[in-house]
Amino acid sequence: MSGLLNDRSLIERFSAITGPGNAFTEASDIAPHLIEPRGLYKGESPLVLRPGSTEEVAAILKLASETGTAVVPQGGNTGLVGGQSPRPGAGEIVLSLARLNKVRSLDPVGQTMVAEAGVVLADAQSAANDAGLLFPLSLGSEGSCQIGGNLSSNAGGTAVLAYGNMRQLCLGLEVVLPDGEIWNGLRALKKDNTGYDLRDLFIGAEGTLGIITAAVLKLFPSPKGHETIYAGVDSPKTALKLFRLAQDYCGPSLTGFELMPRIGIEFTTRHMEGVRDPLAEPHPWYALIDISSGQSQEAARAMLEGLFVAADEQGLIRDAAAAESEAQRQAFWHMRESMSWAQKPEGGSIKHDVSVPVAKVPEFLETADKAVLSAMPGARIVAFGHMGDGNIHYNISQPLDADKDRFLARWKEMNEIVHAIVLKLNGSISAEHGIGQLKRDELAAIRSPVEMALMRRIKSAFDPEGIMNPGKVVAPR
Repeated sequence: MSGLLNDRSLIERFSAITGPGNAFTEASDIAPHLIEPRGLYKGESPLVLRPGSTEEVAAILKLASETGTAVVPQGGNTGLVGGQSPRPGAGEIVLSLARLNKVRSLDPVGQTMVAEAGVVLADAQSAANDAGLLFPLSLGSEGSCQIGGNLSSNAGGTAVLAYGNMRQLCLGLEVVLPDGEIWNGLRALKKDNTGYDLRDLFIGAEGTLGIITAAVLKLFPSPKGHETIYAGVDSPKTALKLFRLAQDYCGPSLTGFELMPRIGIEFTTRHMEGVRDPLAEPHPWYALIDISSGQSQEAARAMLEGLFVAADEQGLIRDAAAAESEAQRQAFWHMRESMSWAQKPEGGSIKHDVSVPVAKVPEFLETADKAVLSAMPGARIVAFGHMGDGNIHYNISQPLDADKDRFLARWKEMNEIVHAIVLKLNGSISAEHGIGQLKRDELAAIRSPVEMALMRRIKSAFDPEGIMNPGKVVAPR
């Protein structure tokens, strides 16, 4: 292990800040912080620190700045691009925010919550619900991901269509800067035009500019009526027509519109416990539609029935099932949220988190399928995601007779094929997962020299010593 952390006395200085019970040096204690969900990155670190306050985070970063010690912030360790993983041989500290897990305050009138970075997303949702309000961010990992990580990756999820991603769901931040200074920007104002928006620099920065320790989150009135529909459709083109129709009928009450392929349903029902297809016959594609009414359950049902009638008249839906209970609604969403993990038992999977303009989703899918299958006959394409905001998780499962290692060795080749089509359609190679290590070099290759120079200037201005999550997002020149 290289770096200053070979110095035992320095490890002890860092450990003294959090106390020995929250400074891990044993390999068995450190190990859970070194592997990310996909297993693409296996990190190394001689020390994991678990501060219990913003002041302890500040003390750690002050010492790190003075000694040139690199720090990797980590939340729930659910990230999918290696942004939370320490690099092998780099001597980087992992700084876990798990103990900063308090909801400091909740204002039901202003509809805001101040939550610390280590608050688990599901707990933030529950705190809002207990106050009769809604925090709408919803992710498959919501039982373990944390608010700080959600902000650092600008998480999106299934409700972006109606509520926006984390950048739209945050009003203010508390951030510890690389030199240990604390910026208190916890302002719960919906209008505040006082200079540069520092908040937006830290959101989505993946811990490369500083460490978010708390945030003011926007809350919303809880829906008074809810309907969820699972519908079989002919194609993505038909699904797009159905989406436009749903927008017309439901307006802002349309809170989710997900697109799923038949192969994804087959994988999910085959491998995920308690999942079944609600429809009697198979269909090529499926739409999962969520309607939320601020008026009543009757109003939500009326929108659903009107949408059904209009969709049937236009021949857009082959068959459909409406959730008749909250348990059934959760089962519909569990099937969608399990789709990525259901690929794992099928062998290797090459993942893409991309976005294109909503109207271009069918064109993207058709063009990408042809290109991928031409390069890799037999590939099983599981393309699904948030059609309502153009974010598609374009995942490629290995052919049935393929060797997993040889298949995964073609990751870069498949990325280049898919991302070239995305860029041609004016899309993005990272819709909601971030850049991390996985897409860092690709980002530099596709963004203009002016953009990359600006990003490097920002990084240098905030983190002149280069200690904040080095090697992630923006590579040094």
